Amino acid sequence: KHYVDVIAIGNGTASRETELLVAEMIKERELDVVYVIVNEAGASVYSASPLAKEEFPDLDASMRGNISIARRLLDPLAELVKIDPKSIGVGLYQHDVNQKKLAEALNAVVESVVNYVGVNVNTASPALLEQVAGLNSRLAKNIVEYRNKNGKFLNRRQLLLVKGMGEKVFQQCAGFLRVPESDNLLDNTAIHPESYEATQQLLKVLQIRLDEIKTDSQILRRAIQDKNFTLKKLAEQIEVGEPTLEDIISNLEKPGRDPRTELPPPVFRHDVLKMEDLKEGMILKGTVRNVVDFGVFVDIGVKQDGLVHRSELNSSSKNPLDVVAVGQVVEVKVLKVDLERQRIALSMKI
Repeated sequence: KHYVDVIAIGNGTASRETELLVAEMIKERELDVVYVIVNEAGASVYSASPLAKEEFPDLDASMRGNISIARRLLDPLAELVKIDPKSIGVGLYQHDVNQKKLAEALNAVVESVVNYVGVNVNTASPALLEQVAGLNSRLAKNIVEYRNKNGKFLNRRQLLLVKGMGEKVFQQCAGFLRVPESDNLLDNTAIHPESYEATQQLLKVLQIRLDEIKTDSQILRRAIQDKNFTLKKLAEQIEVGEPTLEDIISNLEKPGRDPRTELPPPVFRHDVLKMEDLKEGMILKGTVRNVVDFGVFVDIGVKQDGLVHRSELNSSSKNPLDVVAVGQVVEVKVLKVDLERQRIALSMKI
């Protein structure tokens, strides 16, 4: 009925049992479906929150938690902003440090990441919008209300029609808000409206039309080379700094770019490995589940997580936290399998 092709399984209680059940079902029914293990930290906190009740008033807490886990697979950033960062589980000693400083640091990171990625103004929730520089919860709700009443935003300047959105706030937030539906390609980039004039000047100097960039991402670099321009000379001609010019060119090369696409994709599976299936020297992809002083625990699709000892990290750093992070997809080699003690030794030195 719903054409399911991916199943998201939370990594909490009974995760392995659920994984076995799903894998058996896929095999028995010969389904064209894969599954992925998703970090469910904080999902139960969200499910009982006022925001979750507002979003899904007719559903019980367990169903709201399930929806949160599924949405984390679709767009983890959009979902995780709804949860107090402390509830996501940010380290072994998070309760031992100054809670005020921790909250400030975590909130700053969330805001920084949201602004770095950018936000689609036509699909974002109020929870995501309020993390954008210059916006607060009231303005975020006003943007969504305007969108619900008038339909999708068709350009960035239309944001000025939102109640409470003045020119000053617009200048702060506009560069982080994307409008994919706009006729102006620049509205779907990180180029700030203040730099539109400089961008048009750049295109004029290089004799390139904006619509040509859509079909040929390298046309700018070629034109700069063909006309023997240096970045310094070009920046002087259009009266902007070199870093600004580099940002403009990078954004024009990849309009609508989401930097997260450059990260390794999650590991999708359709069957469960058994420890007996593992052989020394096997190369596997896995997801980092925990990072401790002596190494890294990696989920490679068997019941027991494998351990990459810090001496087997592919880095000169002795601190595993400097090398990997929880949730990161890594490639590992099987060093040793101890069936009796249920231990798997892995290496990232491949």
